[in-house]
Amino acid sequence: MLVQRLGAPSDFDPLLERVRDARIVMIGEATHGSYDYYRLREQLTRRLIAEQGFDFVAVEGDWPDCDRVHRSVVGAAGGLADPQTALERFERWPTWMWANAEVARFCRWLRAWNLDRPEAERAGFHGLDVYSLWESMQAIFDYLGEEDPASLEAAQEAYRCFEPYGKRFEEYGTASRFVSARCEEEVIRLLARTREQATADGADRFSAWQNAAVVAGAERYYRTMVGGGPESWNVRDTHMADSLDRLLDRYGAESRGIVWAHNTHVGDARATDMAADGMINIGQLARERHSRDAVALVGFGSYRGTVIAAPRWGSPAETMVVPPAREGSVERRLHELMPERAVLVFGGPDQPEWVTGEADHRAIGVVYDPSFESWGNYVPTRLGERYDAFIWCDESTALHPLPALASPGEMETYPAGV
Repeated sequence: MLVQRLGAPSDFDPLLERVRDARIVMIGEATHGSYDYYRLREQLTRRLIAEQGFDFVAVEGDWPDCDRVHRSVVGAAGGLADPQTALERFERWPTWMWANAEVARFCRWLRAWNLDRPEAERAGFHGLDVYSLWESMQAIFDYLGEEDPASLEAAQEAYRCFEPYGKRFEEYGTASRFVSARCEEEVIRLLARTREQATADGADRFSAWQNAAVVAGAERYYRTMVGGGPESWNVRDTHMADSLDRLLDRYGAESRGIVWAHNTHVGDARATDMAADGMINIGQLARERHSRDAVALVGFGSYRGTVIAAPRWGSPAETMVVPPAREGSVERRLHELMPERAVLVFGGPDQPEWVTGEADHRAIGVVYDPSFESWGNYVPTRLGERYDAFIWCDESTALHPLPALASPGEMETYPAGV
């Protein structure tokens, strides 16, 4: 194991050497609301793009929202001149995950970097997630209305199937327990039709295909969500892994991608108690599909600090205090052993027991209650198996959200866990 004190972007050199031959680098976060994770991830990502030629960043966000950002950062026709304006149009709660000053700074850098290069060499920004059923449906209507009016019937059939439920996806999920209420067949026809159109070249055609895949994934997700258990989690992460593979195919056989998502998605689920519960994630799926050598998984953690989160689903974000990590945790051990900030690169025959053994590893989601620290908010983890590298911040500070268009009182769509 190699430990490098982290004080400047150049201190990522050992990690960059470790990932030099990887096709996919997944960079996590221990919360969705810590400035330090976003800032350090941004610094590492800039170097991966500028020095190692990575082709795109794919985030734990919705395809339609992120596609507006993508069109801005690559300078596409009709794209917004300032990526921050695109980020401020994010509507689905929790908007602060991507509509924040830290992501805006990165996207402005990416646009400036891209505009100095030919269009074919510009790095993209994309969303992997599954939640945007209605937004993706609208995007398909807009595309087919201009490019392929003959295919509108398939989209209208899918729309009519979902229309009685509006955005009350829990009602669709409950109704879908009865076979006659399912929209699965209509969605499959829509996906097949847009896939046929997407075989031709063009970014808009690919985006339409991806939106159709989102509609199909969302239908499965909301149908399984009401049943509880790990299935809806697995539907979501499989959709994100499939979306990543489509992007790699889209960018070409030699393309390379960076993923930004929570540690619970990035870190290999087989090195946690998620596996015993029947859960998978995109880190595990990427290793299985592309080989371990082709995938580098990077986690984050901190001992204490502040974080942007909400006390309940759909409520306004707050700045919360993250108390010191509990005894026996990964974070407590690193607090005792590491400098204030460090990069750990795992590997080699002589790794310490706290790297190879199991210990609790903190995971804070968009909903957080610090009073649960004594019994919740932790995932039993074998650190050196879950990640290829780990970025340590002893004390982290809260993210800086942008003003955005969050929908108040939004229904909870998160299946379990963080």
